[in-house]
Amino acid sequence: MTRLHSSVLVTPGRERRRDRKARKAAAAALLADDRTARRAAARAKAAELAAERRATVVLPKSGETGLAALRTPGRLRLPRHQDTSATLAGAYPFLAEGGLGADGVFVGQDLYSGSSFVYDPWVLYTRGLITAPNVVLAGIVGSGKSALAKSLYTRSIPFGRRVYVPGDPKGEHTAVAEAVGGKAIALGHGMAARLNPLDGGLRPGGVDDTQWEAQVTARRRDLVGALTETVLDRGLTPLEHTAVDVAVAHTLRTSETPVLPLVVDRLLSPDLIDDPDGRLTDDGRLVGHALRRLVAGDLAGLFDGPSTVRFDPALPMISLDLSRVTENATLISVLMTCASAWMESALLDPSGGQRWVVYDEAWRLMSHPALLRRMDAHWRLARHYGIANMLIFHKLSDLENVGDQGSAMRALASSLLANAETRIVYRQESDQLGSTASALGLTRTEQQLLPTLGTGQGLWRLKNRSFVVQHQLHPAELDLFDTTGRMTGAG
Repeated sequence: MTRLHSSVLVTPGRERRRDRKARKAAAAALLADDRTARRAAARAKAAELAAERRATVVLPKSGETGLAALRTPGRLRLPRHQDTSATLAGAYPFLAEGGLGADGVFVGQDLYSGSSFVYDPWVLYTRGLITAPNVVLAGIVGSGKSALAKSLYTRSIPFGRRVYVPGDPKGEHTAVAEAVGGKAIALGHGMAARLNPLDGGLRPGGVDDTQWEAQVTARRRDLVGALTETVLDRGLTPLEHTAVDVAVAHTLRTSETPVLPLVVDRLLSPDLIDDPDGRLTDDGRLVGHALRRLVAGDLAGLFDGPSTVRFDPALPMISLDLSRVTENATLISVLMTCASAWMESALLDPSGGQRWVVYDEAWRLMSHPALLRRMDAHWRLARHYGIANMLIFHKLSDLENVGDQGSAMRALASSLLANAETRIVYRQESDQLGSTASALGLTRTEQQLLPTLGTGQGLWRLKNRSFVVQHQLHPAELDLFDTTGRMTGAG
């Protein structure tokens, strides 16, 4: 419907367009007011910041002037310098290994950082820095490796650790054992000391009679078998194993104090009830004659009766002094096999504590298969026993002299190195650098360092970390650990 006015005709469409224009105009006015307000606020804020900057006192880029400047006028300019990386390395003394921490036994000075160097396999294992507590120590004669080994285990004794040296071919550890309140068991022809391989050994706590009897019986059989293999220089056949088992079992049944001569008698002359057809006599004859060397032959006098010495695991240190039989390799192996059996009975005691087990002159000991197998078992079970084994060499290439290439003995010897995450290398001859670097995975820099090391200086490798350490000794330790007395005339 169209509305008529006096002057203008207004239709509904025009009225709507007029309303829209009015709304647009009102919106534009509101936007303009908002922009004006925001611009005013921005100008006010800018003015406030400008006033704040004008009120803030700022030092000039060149610093204060006059005496407050604390420097000479003018700018210091130095000429550019160019040199070799070897020379410029001295300009960065802060680029050094962080060390192993302060918990452990003091060894000496880290020659790279200048700080003290401490080492303790049990502490490092607890902190997760190593997973195997065994140590391999190599160095030429006169490099100081023996003094390092002695200081490591003697300084550990105040921390509650004990020390076992199951074989000391040169007798170097006897004086140390006596000095720390321990005992050195010296064995040799013409001496009163005697070992009975069939001794029961120390009974661990928490073991009932049945378990203890089973453990002792098994250890006696294993020990007699190991002694036989050592004398025969080969493994036993199944028939020989049976002959040994029957002879040991008969001896244990008929004697309160079993000794090796009784086992030899049963091997050479079994009872009729054990050997009705005489075959056992033939099977064990060679074994019997091999063991007879220990009781009536050239090795007699050390194993042919009850023990006259006692293995006391409560002492801080026990050492088996083999210096009087060092010329007889078979006898050394037999004695160490017996000592290892003693030691195992103490290691099985859960309350026995933590111990260092030191194998000195390892190249001698590893040439006997039975002894090498026992050493390998101790290394693999080190964490279970709570022990840290230390193997001392002159050079790492000594491992290549164990057995033939590809033999089981060579594999066992190599596994000892693989199961030791702490490798300490003292000075090496130039012809040994290649084999040493290959065995330990040394860098070229570390390889070139070895022949330049001085006395008491060693390259310590712990997994992928390396340190160059100067071993430090107290004067009293130096006198006690000295092995050059005869050469210098001081002994």
